[in-house]
Amino acid sequence: MPHPRLRRLALLAAAALTVAGGSAGGALVEVENLVLRADGGFKPQALPRHRFAPIDFQGHVDLSAKGGGKPSALRQALIDFDHDGRLSVAGLPTCSPGTIAAASTEEARRTCKGAIVGTGHLEALISVEGGEVLARSELTIFNGPRTGGLPTAVLHTRTTVPATQTYAILVPIEQRRGGFRYRARIDLPPIAAGLGSLTHVDVKIGRRYRAGGEARSYASARCSDNILQTHGRFSFEDGTVIDGLVEKYCRSK
Repeated sequence: MPHPRLRRLALLAAAALTVAGGSAGGALVEVENLVLRADGGFKPQALPRHRFAPIDFQGHVDLSAKGGGKPSALRQALIDFDHDGRLSVAGLPTCSPGTIAAASTEEARRTCKGAIVGTGHLEALISVEGGEVLARSELTIFNGPRTGGLPTAVLHTRTTVPATQTYAILVPIEQRRGGFRYRARIDLPPIAAGLGSLTHVDVKIGRRYRAGGEARSYASARCSDNILQTHGRFSFEDGTVIDGLVEKYCRSK
């Protein structure tokens, strides 16, 4: 197995986020034949300095091969979230992977409607006879059952190329100390029996709900130092590891 090749990129957005949650720039990393582009944002951008307020988060990652064709397959993603972010799952319904392991997107969303905390899309290049095809599918993120005392999320999607295959991936969310409060670990199974490589992911995460007579938000944040950070470490099948940081300005109110 080849030795991991590590590249770091630290990106500080020079402009405040737009109302839509975008920015003037985004992370771009090139390691030999692999290119990763990532960006994200949140709204509202004006947040309290000392208390947490509800937010909605959105982000995307694009993967490509500089030489064309399929990039190396992504095998694991570790995503760290800023210490000024907070996750709330108390009283929120859960959805176990086994419940939706054979369900279509519509069936999964209907079965676990109360546990939905985000949606998005996936794209993958899949080798078929005669070349490669781009397969696109919808992604749903559910609040998962606690595992080992930790909150989890469940990522659900279904592909139909070259045959129908359903994925329900359990994602443990670990609480940490230091500059990042949470780490989500996503272990990706082979796509289309190893014939596919992920090329695009976009997500929108946010859920308001009531529990115990109180209004709650799945994701909340404060703005203690005018910056919210997201850190990612992406490990690929060929041994490449890309490690990057995206920082976004927030405004204290």
